[in-house]
Amino acid sequence: MSTSVTSDDPGIVIPGQIGATVQIVVDTLFARIKSEEYQRDTRLPSERTLAAELGVARNTVREALDVLESQNVILRRPGSGSFVTYRSSPRAAMTADSVAGETSPLDHLVVRGILEPEIVRLAVVNMTPRMVSDMAKTLSQIEAVTTDLDAFIALEEKLYVQIAEGTGNALLASCYRLAVETYRQSFRTELRRRSLTPKRVQDYQKRYNTLYNAIASRDVAQAVEFIKLHLVEEQKLLLQDG
Repeated sequence: MSTSVTSDDPGIVIPGQIGATVQIVVDTLFARIKSEEYQRDTRLPSERTLAAELGVARNTVREALDVLESQNVILRRPGSGSFVTYRSSPRAAMTADSVAGETSPLDHLVVRGILEPEIVRLAVVNMTPRMVSDMAKTLSQIEAVTTDLDAFIALEEKLYVQIAEGTGNALLASCYRLAVETYRQSFRTELRRRSLTPKRVQDYQKRYNTLYNAIASRDVAQAVEFIKLHLVEEQKLLLQDG
């Protein structure tokens, strides 16, 4: 008798019981469900649609759906279709919580030094015009902030995440979001508020405008050089305020 999968399971494997093509379809559908492309309580596309999309026979899709149902990932309702019942656990948030207590401001800056130059480089190359436009809107909101430090911090995070998502690399963007969340939970509120004087807010507003212009003009060298210099300044500020 098979057991239900949990959110810790990397996939669904029933060796010797299903064919390789069925396994591929199972893995593909399960990955979409785990990523919430197919969200809980929503109906999956029809067998015919999935077969055409995946380039397999309907019988293959039907067998894959049988496997997913046996693992309590979906529920098949005759005459209505297949519905997602799988619920992922809040593992990512728990991971951020657990890492936050062990992450110092310097630790976080080291991670930023590793990630941000490559994130900016890829963003310059891969950001779509729509993404650049969305970034411009966030920058306008940042430039409008005068005294609301919480709003400034939230918008600053949003800007960085937009750049990370603009890389086109979902794994890299996810790693960066975890870094942002860890920073927020561990020490950001106290440290960031302490460092954000009105003069520094104005300085950051000018810096982010420079970064935006480099990304919008697709100037890889200028954007990467800027973020490296910015990180050096952040380190000096951290040591000064520490």
